[in-house]
Formats: sequence, structure tokens, C-alpha cells
Amino acid sequence: METLKIANYIPRIVDEEISELMGIFGAVVIEGPKWCGKTTTAKNHALSETSMADPSNDFQARRVAELDPTLALEGPRPRLIDEWQDVPKLWDAVRYECDRATARGQFILTGSSSPKKRKTADKEQPKHSGAGRMVRIPMGTMTQQEMGLSTGAVSIRGLFKGESGKGISGLSLKDVASRVVKGGWPDAIDLTPEQASRIAKGYLQAVIEEDIHEVDGIERDKDKVRKLIGSLARNESTLASNKTLIKDAKDPGAAEDTLTAPTLNEYLDALRRLYFVQDIPPWAPSIRSSTRIRSAAKRHLADSSLAAAALGASVETLVRDPETLGFLFESLVAHDLIAYAGAMGAQVRHYHDDSDLEADLVLEAADGFWIPVEVKLGASQVDAAAKSLLAVKEKMERGGYRSPSALLVVVGVGGVAAKRDDGVQVATLDTLGA
Repeated sequence: METLKIANYIPRIVDEEISELMGIFGAVVIEGPKWCGKTTTAKNHALSETSMADPSNDFQARRVAELDPTLALEGPRPRLIDEWQDVPKLWDAVRYECDRATARGQFILTGSSSPKKRKTADKEQPKHSGAGRMVRIPMGTMTQQEMGLSTGAVSIRGLFKGESGKGISGLSLKDVASRVVKGGWPDAIDLTPEQASRIAKGYLQAVIEEDIHEVDGIERDKDKVRKLIGSLARNESTLASNKTLIKDAKDPGAAEDTLTAPTLNEYLDALRRLYFVQDIPPWAPSIRSSTRIRSAAKRHLADSSLAAAALGASVETLVRDPETLGFLFESLVAHDLIAYAGAMGAQVRHYHDDSDLEADLVLEAADGFWIPVEVKLGASQVDAAAKSLLAVKEKMERGGYRSPSALLVVVGVGGVAAKRDDGVQVATLDTLGA
């Protein structure tokens, strides 16, 4: 029996993980922002489907599932249940069915938001975690490698194995700005950056006007949501504190802040549940040192194009503003590294201590091996980046921590991918891969 495979499907990095985990668990749950390709990918692994977002017959599929969720499970398996969070009790129905019929790979659930966890009992919320029967798989918009824009010559998996990579990049400042503005939307692959930015702007509008209110049925101030997103975009790839975000979102000349601390936290929580904002937590290795590590997370928007759209930035304005382009370039690299590292079960962190020693990103594998990363827009900054990475390496080793598997500098413009004499691997945006 054939799957629901989509014609001209572009393979995604998570495909291998989905196949592997379907052979272990009763159900897999693919989670990520809207429009990132979750449903299309899920169809390539499913034999039948139902969608809670299907409007046909006055949302009949959703109404049936609300009356009796077991009816939504009927059909050849693996069965895709799209946007399951619109009927939260589907989670418990799937979990129970996985307990009852112990076969593996029975269901694929996709969701573009996560139901709010409540402290009080609520019969509409999932009762069980699904542990042991269901597994979550994060998915984002497309990476440079998935879109065919990177050779993948410098492989993250390879770096952890002690390998290196080579390649020459021909990217210009305009090329990098174009990739930032265009982002990784599957529907934008054949569009110009200007056309693709309309997708990002439409996404922002949907989040502000509808999604952030519908995620849990709480009406929120649209103007405050818009100002918060603008503040997040201006502070992309930084360690901006909540106080900084509140100050940044304040209307010029206003006597009071636009956002209060409780409102900021509540709005950020809603944006996280929409997978619109992702926190990159600090890396805190255990070393013999009195060093204090900054505990703030870097807040990272789901796609670089969203930050550019929120700032009203175009390819031309970013080329004229290398500082802003540098922050958004780091956002683009972080986005791709999250996917590349995730393919081997590694996590992405950042490091910044009280001596002002830092690594823009740290890749940490499940076995504790690690790779510090510096991201620089231009090749002229590679020497400084390498010096910083070597200092991090030496500090960790002095503190009794294991040596890094590699040291990585990712460059946007004018770079040559190669391993330097000092052991630092240089990669370019168009040579980086899983």
C-alpha cells in the first residue's frame, strides 16, 4: 500500500528521524511553526489522514473528533492526524490506542501550537504525557542544505567524528542578505526575496491578528503583540533581558511602558507555544573554576525572514546596514545549526561568562562532546573569531573539562571552508550541512 507521498517532494532532514522513531514508538508527533512543511513531510510517511483544520462540511472532521476522538483514528495506519491540538483529547485517544494495540508506527500527529499546560484539572486537556508510547520531533523551516543552497561539505556530524571539510564560497553581501530575507519557507523556494518576504509578512499578520489569541482562547492586545515582536526582532541573536525588551517596546515619549513584566512573560509564553520564538539556553559546563556563566537565553525567531519582516528590512536596506545584517545572519546560521545538530541528537546552546569570554553557539551531543561556534558576517573577522574559540577551549581544559571535538567559525561573505593551522574549522553558509 502506497503512502500519501507528495509529488516533487523535497526531502527534509527530519525524514530519517521520523522513519527511525516510527519503528520504536506507537506514535510520532511532529511539532513546529505553521507553513514549515510538517503536513507535507508527514504525508510521505502515512497511509491515511484526517485534519482538524479541514473546513469541508463545516469542519466535520473536527466536530466528529470532538464528539468521539476514536473515530478520527479509523483508517489505514500509519494514520496522519493533522493539527491535533485543535482537539486536545485526541492525544489521550492516540495514547490509549497505542497502549491497546502495541504495534509501532501507528500514528503521526502534527501540530503548529502546543496546548497550554494548566495547573487545575481540565477535561479538555491531555491527561497523560504519552511517555513510552509517543515521541516529539521538532521541525523548522527549510535549511540551506535542504533548499539545495549548501553543499554540506562541512558536516556537523563529521566534525563530531574528527573530520573536516573544504570548499570555496562565492556569496556576496547581497547574496547573504537575500537568503536572510527569503528565509526557509517551502512555498518560497522558487520566489524572489521580495516575493518571499510577503510570506513572512503574512505570517506576522496571522500571528498578531489571530494565532496568538486562538492558541488558548485568550484575547491579547494586538498593538502590544506587534511591539513585542518588533522588539524581539531588534534583539535577535542577543542576550537582551526582559527589562531590555520592555524598554525597547516602549513608545517614544510615553510616560508608561507598553508592556509590564507579567504581560511580557505571558505573551512570550504564547509565542513559544506557537513555535514562533525558540529559546537558545546557556551552556553551563561543570569546570573547576569560579567563573560565572550568564544564565539568560538567546531568543531566536522561527525564521530569519520573520525578523527581517518585523524590522521592515529589505535586501537593499540590509546591505547598507551590515550591523543589523550580522545579527540576522547569526539568526540564519543558528536556525540551520539547530536542524543539523538535531539530526544527530545534539543540542544548540550559547556561552558567555563573567570574563566576557563567549561563543555565539555551542553544539552539545548527547554524550557530552561539544563544539563551540562563532558566526561572522565577513571573512576579515575569522582571526578574531578563532582567537575567541581557542580561548574558550583553553579555559575549559584548564578547568578539567573535556576538549572540544572541533572549533567552528561560520562565515557569510568571502570565506573559504577549510581547517586552519590552529585547528579551527572555517565553514561558509553554503558549505555547512548536517
